[in-house]
Amino acid sequence: MLADSGDHAAAAELMEQALEIMPSWPAGWDLLGSYQEKAGNAAAAIAAWRRLEALDDGGLFGARLKLAAHDAAPAGGGTALGYVEALFDQYAPQFEQSLLGKLGYRVPEMLDRLVEEEMAHLGIAWFDKALDLGCGTGLMGMRLREKVGILEGVDISAAMIAETARKGIYDSLQKAELVAALNARRAEADLMTAADVLIYCGALPPVLSALVPALKPGGLVAFSLEAHEGEEAVFLRPSLRYAHGIAATRDALVVAGLDVLRFETAILRLDRGAPIAGILVVARKPAMDLSAANDGDSGGDVAA
Repeated sequence: MLADSGDHAAAAELMEQALEIMPSWPAGWDLLGSYQEKAGNAAAAIAAWRRLEALDDGGLFGARLKLAAHDAAPAGGGTALGYVEALFDQYAPQFEQSLLGKLGYRVPEMLDRLVEEEMAHLGIAWFDKALDLGCGTGLMGMRLREKVGILEGVDISAAMIAETARKGIYDSLQKAELVAALNARRAEADLMTAADVLIYCGALPPVLSALVPALKPGGLVAFSLEAHEGEEAVFLRPSLRYAHGIAATRDALVVAGLDVLRFETAILRLDRGAPIAGILVVARKPAMDLSAANDGDSGGDVAA
């Protein structure tokens, strides 16, 4: 009640009393950190999250990310698996209502438009197999379904998988971490999508290193990122989502060997009433591995 009424300092004081009785309660330390942060006591919030980090072996409460967002710890590399899985397991029942009804979320619609425009430009009528990474409740998959033969979804959250399974959108669903799922595939899909997914994955190059080999030659990838204008390749926002630098993202795509077809900035959604600027990307894996072609017999004809 105190927190809901905006008296976060009093809520923190009450939570401290509770933690004197239950000092090994991870959720209590998480709440204490949140109350102290909202009360403007950053040092006390950091101290609470340090206690939380020591108690939460599975990382469900995201203590490391919260400390990193306050410059009290390194952000680390890759996805905070325990935190992201727990977050979306909890969020699944109200996911679509929150995103579409309250946050003005349009990323699947915008990515789908870009993909269709590039299909027309490249003369692609149909994709044999698509992989929707971080498929969630199927908002992206619903738009892909009519242009794909086989549609697979991958998500880290079992609750999200359960929600989308009821809709019958995907031919198959896999509960897995994104990079691990990609590393198990080779030249398998001619379309991959990741709508509002890589914002939880940190640095882009490791993801692209797993993604490109799993994509068929000539295949497309379409994804969104939250963006910032600074020189940093990536930084962790207080929202515990990663923002990627615009120039660094272009460089990462080129280094990964992808041809950039579309690279646009757009407003992706609202967050606490404020617009979130992002990047929409459609890129293509070259239809031919030129290094492999050059290793072959140069006397024969090569068809692109």
